[in-house]
Amino acid sequence: MATEPLSLQKTADAAPADAAPDTAPPVAPETGHPLVRFDDVVKRYGDHVVLDRLNFSVRRGEHITLIGPSGSGKTTILRLLMTLEKVSDGVIWVDGSPLSHVRTPAGVLKPAPEKHLREARKKIGMVFQQFNLFPNMKVLQNITEAPVNVLGKDRDEAEARARDLLDLVGLSAKIDAHPSQLSGGQQQRVAIARALAMEPEILLLDEVTSALDPELVAGVLELLGDIARNTDITMLCVTHEMNFARDVSETVLMFDSGRVIESGPPEKIFTDPEHERTREFLDAVL
Repeated sequence: MATEPLSLQKTADAAPADAAPDTAPPVAPETGHPLVRFDDVVKRYGDHVVLDRLNFSVRRGEHITLIGPSGSGKTTILRLLMTLEKVSDGVIWVDGSPLSHVRTPAGVLKPAPEKHLREARKKIGMVFQQFNLFPNMKVLQNITEAPVNVLGKDRDEAEARARDLLDLVGLSAKIDAHPSQLSGGQQQRVAIARALAMEPEILLLDEVTSALDPELVAGVLELLGDIARNTDITMLCVTHEMNFARDVSETVLMFDSGRVIESGPPEKIFTDPEHERTREFLDAVL
């Protein structure tokens, strides 16, 4: 599906919390810092450690795919970036600022309050496995509700943007439909348009085709590929669609037990992985 390049407004920052109180704060990234940096990030639920001193970074405009077995921590990473979960330890940096913390006047990093997290959520978009559209709203309102009520956009401006996005995702004819009148693939396209309507700098994709019937998967992946090629948005994608990961990624990260065990360009990861666990995983899914 050919599309015109979509102009996306750039923003930065975002936030979770729940880290150790007054320990010496990590040093902020230097000039030329990556857009996203996980700095010794730990996420635990009770005694269960989901992310174990995780360190990785994402360049501005980079497309990264997270692969690995279920339960390896991939979706938790996206939820931390979206501030739906709080880090247990470590710091997440976005565009050189602490996402998971705020600085006190004394320069100490403290867990970010909820008000800060709400602001942060405006800057990162996420598309979930389930479409989560508002069933009582038509397609147009599903896309414009957050820009108007969260970002304070003028309604006419928000509707014009929504029409452009619906054209991008191939659903201009469905502008007045309710979600119940759409197929699963169409609902996921609306969900993608809704995420883009918030003009995020970073787009998070969490197994966005897993709830779709097999015949609908290709269309959604083609759309996401078009967005990756025709925009400068930064993308972090969790997927089991290995061909999609190969096509759209600059970097693939292989996760196991809450850690990155191997990373590199898709050609290297998919054709000549170095880690035995990576080879085992790819043998099982390819």
